[in-house]
Amino acid sequence: MELNLVAIDALTPTDYKFEGWMGLGRKSVQDNICEPRPWEETAVDIKITYSADKYGPTLYPCCVGHENVGIAVRVGSNVENGVKVGDRVGVVAQNDSRLAPWAHVYFKALDGGKFYGGYGLYHRSPSHFVIKIPEALPSASAAPMLCAGITTYSLLRHYGCGPGKKIGIIGVGGLGLYAIMFTKPPEADKVIAISRKADKKGDPLGLVADACIATDKIQREPLTDYHSLLKTDGRFVQLGIPDNGSLSLQPRH
Repeated sequence: MELNLVAIDALTPTDYKFEGWMGLGRKSVQDNICEPRPWEETAVDIKITYSADKYGPTLYPCCVGHENVGIAVRVGSNVENGVKVGDRVGVVAQNDSRLAPWAHVYFKALDGGKFYGGYGLYHRSPSHFVIKIPEALPSASAAPMLCAGITTYSLLRHYGCGPGKKIGIIGVGGLGLYAIMFTKPPEADKVIAISRKADKKGDPLGLVADACIATDKIQREPLTDYHSLLKTDGRFVQLGIPDNGSLSLQPRH
């Protein structure tokens, strides 16, 4: 580890290139140069070691890969979060584009410029969006937590998941499994996994869900039936929309 840190400390801005797997258009990808944003003293350059992807409307050319973990190789003099050269860090590559009016357009920065993702060798990010990864957390596990994980965690926290609550998690895919992990005791008193397929019982129950409800014998998405599971003054929090694009709940009497 000491030898690696010495090598990292020796890097200068000319010792590495921002190269990546570039999409030049909707039907074209190739290795290419990812021209980084101009250097600022609030920035961090990261050598990417792990990257997961989610892809939506974007500006071409683009380098995708938005859940990124790597090693900080260059750190500005005015960085936030105490990041230092050699730290293992994580960043969601959209950076401040998620704060812009065009948040649905991936990688378009708040100032109208562009960020490039983690399907490359290096990534440059404002330090505000860079966090240190705890030593006990493997990089491969940390990367998807930067989007899929925080998507569920932030909603659970915002809507008051905690002791005294019984939580139902509808959908046991990637996001649902994270939600179960984040709500299992002692966070909530009871966690129920609700899935279309009965064969998924092994996964959520292995993550300490208290029970699993399968709806695979129902021909439609039973959203109205889910609503009936709420107790008085309970909350139904919808993340995303159903396949048919509609969501209709009937008032309870």
